[in-house]
Formats: sequence, structure tokens, C-alpha cells
Amino acid sequence: MSTAPKDLAETPMAEKALAIHRRLCGVYGCPIPYFHDLDPVSELISSLLSHRTRNADSGRAFKALRARFNDWDSLVTAPTEEVQALIAGVTWPELKAPRIQAVLRAVQARAGSLDLAFLRDMPVAEARSWLEEIPGIGPKTGAAVLSFSDLRMPALPVDSHHHRVAQRTGLIGPKVDVGPAHAILRAQLPADWDAQKLYDNHEILMLHGQRCCFHRNPACGACAVLDLCPTGQARTESRRPDRTAALHP
Repeated sequence: MSTAPKDLAETPMAEKALAIHRRLCGVYGCPIPYFHDLDPVSELISSLLSHRTRNADSGRAFKALRARFNDWDSLVTAPTEEVQALIAGVTWPELKAPRIQAVLRAVQARAGSLDLAFLRDMPVAEARSWLEEIPGIGPKTGAAVLSFSDLRMPALPVDSHHHRVAQRTGLIGPKVDVGPAHAILRAQLPADWDAQKLYDNHEILMLHGQRCCFHRNPACGACAVLDLCPTGQARTESRRPDRTAALHP
């Protein structure tokens, strides 16, 4: 797992990250309730299904798996074609079905069972490393398992919306991919923040990406953090009418 400088939380960029956090918390209403309360293995499956897939579609696929299998051990041993058919509504079901089964087999081999409750007793960095050593589990999935599940550990997931807002506001560079962004963005926030505050940070940046900072045609004029966003300021400035041209046609 990549790391960021330990003193990053004491930089001007950290001050900016906190300013954005406070501003967007006011817009979206922190603390934000957790959207579900799954055990960590169920959250792992849910997160693997959600990659590049709409929440509604991945949610239906997860419910289909739960309805079909009495326990996740049965999913591991099921025919892969059956699993693929059940999750047909997600993006790349032909890849996700064997991947989910392979990841769960790796968990069984390492932990002795499909039970990840023991991660709660580890430091967050150690728990993330344990998960991310399994092929198929990246930084986002590892953080999601710790944060979104009933473990409620202080880890910071970064999805595509969160990443886009972070890049446009300059919290990360334009060439920093989602994976490396996890360590950088976490290091900008106070080390003593609890699970709820880090969850809020993820949620408000994600919601801002979904509701204002769109992939195409972001609503910069309605943005609550426009004064903290160099990308938005540049876009807004470029669209202002040329007053000189108007006076001298």
C-alpha cells in the first residue's frame, strides 16, 4: 500500500482540505448516516460488484446473490456461470464472477474462514495491508470494507467522484490516479479523525461530484467551494464575456 508523507497534515494543502470539508459539510449535512450495516465479507462482495457500476445495479446484484446462497461459502463453490448470471446487471459480470470467488477463496485460505471480524483488532494500516495483499482487492475496496461495514474503522475510500473533486480543487495533482490518491488525501486530514469524520469526508466529496462537480459540464457557478477551486475559477473566467470586445465591436 502506498504511503504519503506523515507531515502532510500540517501543510497549507491540509488547511485547504479542512476548509473544503467544513464548507461541504455545511452543504450536505454532516454527520452523514451510514448507508448500510453489512458484515465485512458482505461489504467486500458489495464493493467488488460496485466497480464502474451504478449503485442501483450493484445493489440488485448483491440482493440476488444473498437470495440465492444461504451463506457466502456456498457462493465460493457455486458454478461460476451461475454467479455470472445472477450478477448480469453489473458492468463486466464475466470478470467479476470469477474474481469474487477467487477473492473469497483467498480470504478463506488466509483467515481460515469467511470471517473478517478480526480486522477490528488491527491498526487501520495493518488491516488495509492484510486485505490489499489479496489479488483483486485494491485501495478503494480495502478502505470500503473497513469504513462501510459494521467494522466502522477510520479508513478513507476514494471513488471516481471523490477523486475528480480532489483533482479539480487541487488537493491532488492532475496525474495522480485513484489508487495513490488514497494515501495522499488521508494524510491531509487529521490523524485523530474517527470513522464518522472520514466517512463524512468521503461522502461529501462524492456527493459534490455527483450533484455539482459533474464529469462533463460541472456547475461551477453553483459550487460552494468555487473560491477554493482553481479549475472552477479558470472555467468561470473563460466563460465571462469579453467586455473590451463588447465596447469595440
